[in-house]
Amino acid sequence: MVNDSTDIKPKTATGSTQWQSLKPTDIVTTEQSHMLRQRSDWWGFYLILHAWGIIIGATLLYALVPNIFTFLIAIILIGGRQLGLAILMHEGSHAMLFKSRILNERITTWFAAWPMIINMQEYRKRHMAHHRFTRTDKDPENFLYTPFPVKPDSMIRKVLRDLTGIAFLRGQIGLFRAVAGEKEGRFTRIKAYYSGPILFNAALLAISALMGRIDLFFLMWLLPMATVQQLFVRVRNIAEHSTMPDLEDPLKNSRTTLTNIVGRATFAPYWVNYHIEHHMMPFVPCYRLKTLHEIMIDKGFGERMEIQKGYWNVLKLNASAH
Repeated sequence: MVNDSTDIKPKTATGSTQWQSLKPTDIVTTEQSHMLRQRSDWWGFYLILHAWGIIIGATLLYALVPNIFTFLIAIILIGGRQLGLAILMHEGSHAMLFKSRILNERITTWFAAWPMIINMQEYRKRHMAHHRFTRTDKDPENFLYTPFPVKPDSMIRKVLRDLTGIAFLRGQIGLFRAVAGEKEGRFTRIKAYYSGPILFNAALLAISALMGRIDLFFLMWLLPMATVQQLFVRVRNIAEHSTMPDLEDPLKNSRTTLTNIVGRATFAPYWVNYHIEHHMMPFVPCYRLKTLHEIMIDKGFGERMEIQKGYWNVLKLNASAH
C-alpha cells in the first residue's frame, strides 16, 4: 500500500497510547503468540557473529585487495552492519536478543552497544517511552520524525551532512553535552557512559596496531561509522515514523518497508523494516517479525497498514514538501 499523505501535528498524550485501539490478541491466537515470542540464545550468538563476521570480512577484503572499489564496498557493508549492531542493541533493550538475561545484558552491551557508543540502559528508558507514546508529544524520539516531509534540496543537504561526517560530529557533541549535564556529578556520569565504549574502541585500535595496520581502525571502523552509517540511520528513522497518514492508528503511525537484499544490507538489517509488526508486538524477536507480517497479511490487516515498497519510495514521500 503506497500512501502519499503528509505528516500531521503530534497528538497530545495523557496516558499510554500503546494498544488502545488494537491489541496483540486481536491479531494472533494464543498459540501463535506463544510461538512468536520464543527467544533463543543460539539466534543471539548467530546474529552478533553475523554482524561482526561481515565487518571483519569487509575489512580483510580491503586490506588484502586495496583499491577504490573494495574500499567503497567495504565501507558500505561495514556501515550497514554498524547499523545492524545498533539494531541488535535495540533487541537487547527489549530483552529479546538472548533468552538468558545475563547473556542478553552482557553480550549485547559489550559487542553491540559499546562499539556504537551507546549506553543500553539509558537507551532502554527512552525507547520504552517511545513505544508507550508513539508519535505523541510525550514520545522522546518524536523530534526525529516531525521535520518531514522536507523540500528535495533540504533532503540533499541532510544526506551531504551525513556523508561528510558533519551529522556524526554534531550528534556526538550533543550526546556528550547531554551526558555531562549539570556540573554536580558530571565526572561520574561521563565515566559511566563512556568507559565501556572507550574500552571497546581502544581494543579495536590496539588490534589494528598489532596487525601493523592502524589505518584500518580509522578507514574501516571510524570512517563508516561517521559517514555511511549516519545516512543509513537517517533513512531508517525516516522510514519508521515520518510523514504518517494517521498518528492515532497503530497500523498507520508506524511504517513497514518491503525491501530487497540491497536494502537489507544497508538501511534495514535484521528485519528492522517490519516496524508496524514490532510496535504491535514488541515482545517478538526480530527474526520472527517476517512471520508476524505474513500472519497480519493473511488475516486481512494489509489494507489498513502503512506499507511502502522500497526505501526510494520512502525518500520520495519525505522529500515532497513544496
